[in-house]
Amino acid sequence: MKGFAGFPAGKQPYTPVPNLFFSELLPDIDHLGELKVTLHIFWLLTQKTGERRYVSGKELAADRHLLIGLASPGLSPEESLRDALDRAVARRTLLCVYSGESSERRAWYFVNSEKGRQAVDELLAGKWTPTEPGQQVHLQAQRPNIFVLYEQNIGPLTQLLAEELMEAENTFPASWIEDAFREAVKSNVRKWRYVQSILERWAAEGKEDETSRRADEGDWRRFIEGEYADYIDH
Repeated sequence: MKGFAGFPAGKQPYTPVPNLFFSELLPDIDHLGELKVTLHIFWLLTQKTGERRYVSGKELAADRHLLIGLASPGLSPEESLRDALDRAVARRTLLCVYSGESSERRAWYFVNSEKGRQAVDELLAGKWTPTEPGQQVHLQAQRPNIFVLYEQNIGPLTQLLAEELMEAENTFPASWIEDAFREAVKSNVRKWRYVQSILERWAAEGKEDETSRRADEGDWRRFIEGEYADYIDH
């Protein structure tokens, strides 16, 4: 391990990080690459000027110090970077907008703050663009893949389970999978079988919207005493 010589004397530049990062995000981030890329982007944004601050995927991919720090067994530096960014976007720490098509496609990352959200909204409304004039800009939904959702909300992934997750990802809409994981976390039942049961129920009975999803006590009893009781720890 390389030792650190210590911070030199005198006034040093600093990078502001919101307190909510330490109280709300840091306790939940369990992937070192995601933590590194998140903090790196906070630092990069302090180097920017102007009302709208963002970082491009190309800029991140060209940062050799960042790529070295993200080195992970079995993955190329670029794959490690992409995985870390996907995790940060899945957690909604970062917002991602894509511009262009095919080989001209570029990614732009914003912190999910009031200014970041406003910049994305104005970008999509055509009020500004970080690309050349005339280049189409559209929002990439950036749905987190099911592996990221599983590892963030349940735990380490096994090869056998990975096959089941891939089958589910090919079977159910991405928005359903996100909502099912959210329901499992909300109910404090962090088990894939429970998530799977929610998806299968929605497929069989239809999925209600957020307004009608507010279940009363009777609905909850149907879950904990009925067909899903085996998945819930009383």
